[in-house]
Amino acid sequence: MRKLLSALVYTSLMLGAIVRPTLAAPDGIEDLLTGEMRKLQVLDTPKALDTSLEWVDVDGSAVSLGDYAGKWVVLNFWAVWCAPCREEMPTLAALQQDRAGEDFAVVTLASGPNAPEKVAQFLEEEDAATLPQYRDPKSAQARAAAVFGLPVTLLVDPEGREVARLVGGADWNAPEAHAVYDAFLAEDGS
Repeated sequence: MRKLLSALVYTSLMLGAIVRPTLAAPDGIEDLLTGEMRKLQVLDTPKALDTSLEWVDVDGSAVSLGDYAGKWVVLNFWAVWCAPCREEMPTLAALQQDRAGEDFAVVTLASGPNAPEKVAQFLEEEDAATLPQYRDPKSAQARAAAVFGLPVTLLVDPEGREVARLVGGADWNAPEAHAVYDAFLAEDGS
């Protein structure tokens, strides 16, 4: 029975790989990794993320990465006690202002025990109150994505897979960051 189950799982995975093309890193992406984007780690093969894990929004309603299916997502893990998070939060707000739309979203996820009022205060103080006030009180999404420090930002493709990761703070609205987004979107045909 165990061998049959293993064979079924293997066959399912193989069929999934055949049916669903894998997005490769854009050609020449290494040349675009300049300035603060030089810290960006581009994956050779996209890594599936758990898109079903639920977060909490400002109203206490459930939200998940799955709600962003079909969009490119800049997913930022942060916390109210994180000093580098304060520096990059305005750049994420500016990125959202510049790019958010049908095919692109900026998602900020306060990871760990961040009180809702502290999240709102933090974002207000950093001129980033327009960003989503999502919380993941038990850090389930961070653990599932192997995020062990803060801040960490993932670039997630429309299939809900991580294609790149940056550990530490960055200017997410810098020209070099936009060049990276443009390269991925062009590769995807978005």
